[in-house]
Amino acid sequence: MFDNFDLRRPGSGNGKVLNEIATVGSTMAAGIVELSGFLDEVGQKSQKQVAEMRALHERVDAISSANDALQDAIGLVSELAESNLAGLTESVASVQASNECSREVATWVRSVETRLEEVVARLKSVEKLNAEIQTIARQVNILAINAKIEAVRAGNSGRGFAVVAEAINDLSRNTTKAATAVSESVAEMTKSFGTLRTESRSVQTLAARVITEAEQTDAQMSAMRSQLETTVRTSGNMSQEAGRIARAVSGFGPAFLSIAEGAEDTGRGVEASRKQIHSMVDDSETIVQLSILSGGASEDKKFIDYVVKTAAQIGETFSTAIKKGEISETELFDTNYMPIADTNPKQFTTRYLPLTDQILPRFQEPALEVDPRVVFCAAVDINGYLPTHNQKFSLPQGLDPVWNTANCRNRRIFDDRVGLKSGRNTQPFLMQVYRRDMGGGTYVMMKDLSAPIMVNGRHWGGLRFAYKI
Repeated sequence: MFDNFDLRRPGSGNGKVLNEIATVGSTMAAGIVELSGFLDEVGQKSQKQVAEMRALHERVDAISSANDALQDAIGLVSELAESNLAGLTESVASVQASNECSREVATWVRSVETRLEEVVARLKSVEKLNAEIQTIARQVNILAINAKIEAVRAGNSGRGFAVVAEAINDLSRNTTKAATAVSESVAEMTKSFGTLRTESRSVQTLAARVITEAEQTDAQMSAMRSQLETTVRTSGNMSQEAGRIARAVSGFGPAFLSIAEGAEDTGRGVEASRKQIHSMVDDSETIVQLSILSGGASEDKKFIDYVVKTAAQIGETFSTAIKKGEISETELFDTNYMPIADTNPKQFTTRYLPLTDQILPRFQEPALEVDPRVVFCAAVDINGYLPTHNQKFSLPQGLDPVWNTANCRNRRIFDDRVGLKSGRNTQPFLMQVYRRDMGGGTYVMMKDLSAPIMVNGRHWGGLRFAYKI
């Protein structure tokens, strides 16, 4: 729409008004761009907040699900614990009864040894008495023998006495036999009771162990019952706490969802406002453009003339390089951008890069001396790819992406709104106002003046000339 304007035409009598319009338009554009940048930041933060709220809501749902599962598990544990406690209580009673029987048996075993000792003691008394009987029997036997001898001496008168003596002798022999038999029986019984005492001592040791183990079993069973009782109580407390958590979480979920929906509404409003602001930026730039083309904007006139002239010279130089065979037209218009490894921000190469490194510095470096406000001058193709930058912005990349963003701006694609419009504009010039990202959250308000670069009638890109406001 600007094709019929002659940039060399002087302003009319309304030139002062046009200058004011251009100035006001530039100021308005700067303010709108500043507002646009603010809305961009708000939009990004709003999107981040929406994502975080959604994530929080998902986490709340996950917590709620986990808490439900926990409550189910606690309920199952509680049921099992109560069931086990009931069974254990019965087992404890049974074991205690069995242990009581074991203790009674062990006590009886202990008493057996005492009784055996009493029996053995009585047997010894019997053995002693039996020995006395044997002694008496021997003495009686001696007396009987003496009586028989005396009876023989007495002759016929001693025959009756001899009969008595023989009877006493028989009694003595029988008594001796009986006493011997008793002694043998007592010896056998003493031996048997001795063996029984030895065995009873062994049984007593086992009985003592049974009593000890029974007491330990009682203690262990009691401890188990106490632990199960504690588990039942703890399960009940955990169930109550899980219920409290469930009630709290059930309140969080809708709140987070409401906040997320509100943030989304805000985000949509911000996005709509951003679109309107971007449209206002375009309108304000159009106002500045029209006022300049109508003869206004005296402070930007020298920059416009310089950029238009330099862009044309670059185009002619590219055309001459093609004509001389230094590069083919296909190579010059190459858009196959090859990523450079290990670069951050990402840098790229193209087939025409050697030519731009050779040609562009002779046009771009002197532009930095046109005015102290000039920040950079660089050519970009129609996709915003900037092959060769000013030397001060073409340093080798380091490890810090923030530093790289500010100091390593060559070989990069600037496909933002300003970069693409600069590369794709086909009007005599384009004036834009924008915030330049210097990295690390630092921005500088700039005017971006560009003019198209034409090569053999084809639009290659544009020459960007940026200076501070």
